[in-house]
Amino acid sequence: MSIRPFRSPHHTISNIALVGGGSIPQPGEISLAHQGVLFLDELPEFHRDSLEALRQPLEDGVIRVSRIKKSLTFPASIMLVAAMNPCKCGRYYDLKSSCRCSTSEVYKYRSKISGPLLDRIDIHIEVPAAKYQELSSNLPAESSAQIKERVNKTRAIQRKRLKNEGIMCNALMNHKQVKKFCVLGKEEGELLKLAMAELNFSARAYDKILKVSRTVADLAGNEDIKTEHLSEAIQYRTLDREITGKV
Repeated sequence: MSIRPFRSPHHTISNIALVGGGSIPQPGEISLAHQGVLFLDELPEFHRDSLEALRQPLEDGVIRVSRIKKSLTFPASIMLVAAMNPCKCGRYYDLKSSCRCSTSEVYKYRSKISGPLLDRIDIHIEVPAAKYQELSSNLPAESSAQIKERVNKTRAIQRKRLKNEGIMCNALMNHKQVKKFCVLGKEEGELLKLAMAELNFSARAYDKILKVSRTVADLAGNEDIKTEHLSEAIQYRTLDREITGKV
């Protein structure tokens, strides 16, 4: 393969078609996206059992399908990218148009995505509606080629650091490797301690924050993880508190 796969199944997809299986087990979309991107648009509209079935392969990088006579393992090392509205009408954060959803409807819509699934997603970003000035602006923006160059440079840093660990990027680090390569200073440690206590992050989110902060530091060309890198990583974990109704 010379091009990484990109799979974008519709939200009406069945559990078997997404994760694999059947009377004669076949790989699903998650395996067809191996070493590439699985994009799930309108995430809350997918069947709840289909989303929950993603939890184990997101953690292990493989999907196991068991039947009476045999058990098969399919590869499933993917980058999961998902998109969703803040509520069914999509206007929950719109300051100029009032949201038509009740509080219970908003909570019901968001609760379709469980806390354990969100814990396995490294970065959560709220994207506000684009303003007219932004859409009509002719100001030069960073090109894809420039972004690619920056990403490749950062990946090279990670490959060099992790060459003796049998992995190629920060996202694949286990807990032991996180403790080895994501060492925090006193100030940064106090910041993370405060965030864990105030925002009630899970143990899995703790590792995610450290891995993302390590990557942010790599992008900035820093050897050590600084407060600003850690703060940015923590900021990317706040959405799961909102969706699960804890904020």
